[in-house]
Amino acid sequence: MAPTGSRRPGHSRRAQYGTFLNYSLAVAGAAAGGALLLVVASDATAFSGLRGAATDLAAPAGEVGAGARAESQGLLLTLGAYFTKGSRVAQLEREVAQARVRLVEAEALHEENRELRALLKLSQSDPKPIASARLIGSSASSTRRYATLGVGSLQGVAPGMPVVSPLGLVGRVLEVGRSSARVLLITDSQSIIPVRRASDGTVALAVGHPDGTVQLKLQSLGVNPLRAGDAFVTSGSGGLFRPGIPFAVVARPTRDGAIARPLSDPAATDFVIVEPQWDEAGLDSTLPAPAGGQ
Repeated sequence: MAPTGSRRPGHSRRAQYGTFLNYSLAVAGAAAGGALLLVVASDATAFSGLRGAATDLAAPAGEVGAGARAESQGLLLTLGAYFTKGSRVAQLEREVAQARVRLVEAEALHEENRELRALLKLSQSDPKPIASARLIGSSASSTRRYATLGVGSLQGVAPGMPVVSPLGLVGRVLEVGRSSARVLLITDSQSIIPVRRASDGTVALAVGHPDGTVQLKLQSLGVNPLRAGDAFVTSGSGGLFRPGIPFAVVARPTRDGAIARPLSDPAATDFVIVEPQWDEAGLDSTLPAPAGGQ
């Protein structure tokens, strides 16, 4: 008996036709692509219209994507600024505080320069000194403040004469020997000296403190105009100290005046000069005659 055929007669033929068609389409596509490449190589603007149309079609989608990217970046920047705002604000506040400190320092230096110029102008007419000497001792540990000079009556020194260093007033002669003298320092509690502020002439009395400072007591009570850094000089009242001798600088205002630091520290002073007394008319007092003189 002849075997029954199981193969379908048209199956192989359809597969062959399909394969042939695929190869034909591939060859046609490759030929078309090659032709397009040849056209573009010979004329770069041949398909510019098509490219422009394609770009126009893709532009809205690109704008949407660009907007989304910009918004996401802005959101990230906003979040970053939110989280770093505290540190940035703190840094700005520190910079503002430092700028304020520098401004205050500049104002203080300006005021100090103005006061120093006033002091310089006041000290241009110094009287002729009686003698110059070295401070050979002081009572730093005692409740009273004295110093000893290496000159006395032989050099023309007399009680009451001012003792001045290059920085300012040191005190006044209290007792005199032939070759030495005892000086009452301005920081002694028994020392009371009329002074005035160099900038505007505000008057006060300077009373010594055993701790090495002086207390400035204002003559006119009311609103205290004194500030830290104000410079005081002798006023010339009382006829003992000439006006304009540098005296002290305000360290701390008080209710009725201020606590001030003397400009001339006896512990740091080596040489001083003894000046004649000053009377209220602005003239030197009569100097004592040297021993043995006529």
